[in-house]
Amino acid sequence: MNKAELIDAVAAKAGMTKVDTKKALDAMIDVAKAEMKKDGKIALVGFGTLSTSVRKARKGHNPRTGKSIKIAAKKVVKFKPAVNILK
Repeated sequence: MNKAELIDAVAAKAGMTKVDTKKALDAMIDVAKAEMKKDGKIALVGFGTLSTSVRKARKGHNPRTGKSIKIAAKKVVKFKPAVNILK
């Protein structure tokens, strides 16, 4: 499902217009991005939790040349689904 399909589905389920649904979804995405940049956490009961984590620097290899390369440490977003998400 892409963003347009999600907007259509949420609008139909909530009885909202697609324009209002798009505004709400865009606002939610903006808030989530801001929270992740602050190393925050978003917990949606019954759905899951978004949080940030730091991946340590590590060694890897270039598959084309086979040479070792250094992979820098970086911050990533993690999603932990709720236990009952598929029930």
